[in-house]
Amino acid sequence: MPDLPTPQDATEAAWFSECWDAVLAYADLCTSGSTAAAQLAREAFALGIREAREAEAGPARGTGRRHARLPRIPLLLTAVRTTAAAWEQAGQGHKLDPDLRLWLNSDKAARYTGPPLQRPLALRALRDLQQADAELLWLAEAEALPLPTAARRLDLDPASAAEELQQVRTLFRDRCHRNHLDTPMDARCRSYARLLDAVTRSGAETPGDLSRHLATCVQCAEAAACLRLHGGGLPGALAGGVIGWGGLAYLERRRRAAEVRLGAGRPTLPDTDPQDGAQKARVARNGLLVAAVLVSALALGVTLMPFGGSGDDLTARGDGGREPVADPRPSLPSAPSPSPPATGRPSGPATERTREPATPRSSKSRDRHTGPQGTASPTERAEPRPGRSAAPACRVEYDLVNQWPDGFQATVTVTSSRPLDNWRVSWSFRDGQQAGQMWDASVSQAGNRVTATAADYNKSVPAGGELSFGFLASWTGTNSPPYGFTLNGHACAKSG
Repeated sequence: MPDLPTPQDATEAAWFSECWDAVLAYADLCTSGSTAAAQLAREAFALGIREAREAEAGPARGTGRRHARLPRIPLLLTAVRTTAAAWEQAGQGHKLDPDLRLWLNSDKAARYTGPPLQRPLALRALRDLQQADAELLWLAEAEALPLPTAARRLDLDPASAAEELQQVRTLFRDRCHRNHLDTPMDARCRSYARLLDAVTRSGAETPGDLSRHLATCVQCAEAAACLRLHGGGLPGALAGGVIGWGGLAYLERRRRAAEVRLGAGRPTLPDTDPQDGAQKARVARNGLLVAAVLVSALALGVTLMPFGGSGDDLTARGDGGREPVADPRPSLPSAPSPSPPATGRPSGPATERTREPATPRSSKSRDRHTGPQGTASPTERAEPRPGRSAAPACRVEYDLVNQWPDGFQATVTVTSSRPLDNWRVSWSFRDGQQAGQMWDASVSQAGNRVTATAADYNKSVPAGGELSFGFLASWTGTNSPPYGFTLNGHACAKSG
């Protein structure tokens, strides 16, 4: 199994992650398990990157005309299809999806490697576009990226991205129409070609005779999908023409992946005026202080009640079975928390101690329920509970991108409050999951504890910046989310 290529420069490293994610998504559709998906993705990625580098470094073919080739992501996706076909021929077809195997041995698959004029219109039209135009069209339509994001990735002006995309769509349509007329077809199809162009260009209602023809002619129906820019059918036409088998399923996966990257489905804070935010923060702090005072008064009253039991009993009931704030679910066993030396002693001395300094008792109750408020005395600060009073140095988001019967794909995004020259993110699995392939980081696992270490090109993270990586893993029975995230040994709070 080949290793993933190493980015040659910062520009190449910037799009490696996105390309790998797309390749893995399609490879997972093409295979029957997570192990086979990772193997197919690695082989196809190495093949596609090698072809892309050779095309960029090689001289232009012909006089006055550049060598036509696909954008990066479509090129890598076709490499997945090519690698899958090679597996089928080499006797490794059992690793592939059964429906894909049927497709690979049909006339439909032969169109993608047969005579150029017989290949799908979308594939031919995308090759005919200028490289930057083709990249923009694919990122916006097939990868479902927002226009500003796609524009920044291609070093375009986000303000004019919408207008430029519309122009590219028109160019793509014109190339499809020209290629349709160049395609060998019978007299009946050719008689409908210009009518099809006029109807799809104007958006008018399709005449009955043309509609009946499209229902029976696959070639003309494919042309109609490519020529009709309105109605939301362009992504399907692109994916079907370039990828072939599994094109629509791939679009759905990329749409969901884009929503995950953009935080869709997670609660977001509305845009508010900074003064309103400060006012709300003051109100929240005041509310917490009032709650702390009430809890302190209640704790003091309980300690002074006759026949109310000892203070140690109250502490034991308050502390017993408490879960960590960062993860309310069961976690790894931790070292016992420091407790007062009165544990296990008679209740009399403990009662006297709680009556004499009442403030520490109330402060502990306040810390348990509301967190640090900045009003604790020096005595209380002398023995803080580790990891409870200090603000977390990082915040982590764990997203389950996809899951199948014996494996899953996930991404981890960590926001660091401090600048980093290098990073190491660790977490624990609850149900024996085993991490396998990882991108944008290297992986190691000992028992249930997984550690991701920065790659050479993404070690530096500014204060308040994010680091992100993804991985494949296997699971059986239950696939609970991980817990106990740390960044360079410091505990991270979980978002969402």
